[in-house]
Amino acid sequence: MPRSLALSLSLILNLLLLGIALVGWVAPNVPATFNPHVAVPTIAASARIHPLAAVIGSVTIGELIFIAPGASVRGDEGQNIYVGDHSNVQDGVVIHGLETFEGDHELPENEVQVSGKSYSVYIGKRVSLAHQSQVHGPARIGNDTFVGMQALVFRTELGDHVVVEPGAKLIGVKVASGRYVPALTLVTTQEQADALPLITSAYPYRNLNEGVVTVNVQLAKAGQPKQIGR
Repeated sequence: MPRSLALSLSLILNLLLLGIALVGWVAPNVPATFNPHVAVPTIAASARIHPLAAVIGSVTIGELIFIAPGASVRGDEGQNIYVGDHSNVQDGVVIHGLETFEGDHELPENEVQVSGKSYSVYIGKRVSLAHQSQVHGPARIGNDTFVGMQALVFRTELGDHVVVEPGAKLIGVKVASGRYVPALTLVTTQEQADALPLITSAYPYRNLNEGVVTVNVQLAKAGQPKQIGR
């Protein structure tokens, strides 16, 4: 191999690695028999994607969002995945969805509807997805909601101001606004979901999400480029 070509390839590789180090792994999905549509993530300029996180395919990331090391937001099978402003996706979180297309045929049973639009996963504003939690579409999470460590949300819709405590599992239900899901609870019927306790002034975690959002918005801001001398 000519020395000039080797140097060029080395430069390209170094630039690629530098790009990954600066913005994380952000890439389009690959075309497949179940989904021929190729999309590139749309990421707000104020969002921060950690170098060890991955954002792939049909994904929309809003303003001042922090995506932590080891997080995976994968809009390749289920499309689109939407994460609203000031939310956070913490270490080891997985956001994914069942296929929303079979070729050019849409699969509405694997989608949620928000303001007349279809999504695989829709996450509102000021939502916290704590370490190693999983949100698997079809799923919708309302504003100001906290999903605790190692919790699972699958085929489920959560209202606003909901707290899902660590290790809880929700499958195929709708949780009304202002409720909490006790730690390690398995919720698989609507009757169970309707019986979940209300968040009151006595609930110790009622203000937890507000503090978590404040911290992670600062982490997002800290990752923004600074002007020299400013």
